[in-house]
Amino acid sequence: MWRSCDTSVTSKVQVTLGVRPPGAFRRPFPFPPRAAYGDRMAPLPTPPAEPQDTPDAYVGLDAESAERLARERGWSTVRSLPPGAIVTMEYLAGRLNFEVGDGTVKRCWKG
Repeated sequence: MWRSCDTSVTSKVQVTLGVRPPGAFRRPFPFPPRAAYGDRMAPLPTPPAEPQDTPDAYVGLDAESAERLARERGWSTVRSLPPGAIVTMEYLAGRLNFEVGDGTVKRCWKG
């Protein structure tokens, strides 16, 4: 077993207690890994087609019927959020977001 400890701000001391296991810091594969496509880049993924739908059409509907309608129209993921919820900014094709307050859709957006 080995341990690292800082003895000051400028120097790091590595104390060995016993024997370090062989290959403790070895990567499980050579870096960088060999790509499955040889020396070529992997093909870009094709995002699924989104339904031709207007998100504003869901504003004012009750949350359950809006979600049911969105799934019928082809949205793969429907997410209901409370007003002011903190969400990440990644875009997911095929996802429809509802901001729901008092059981009613207040705002709707893609991604």
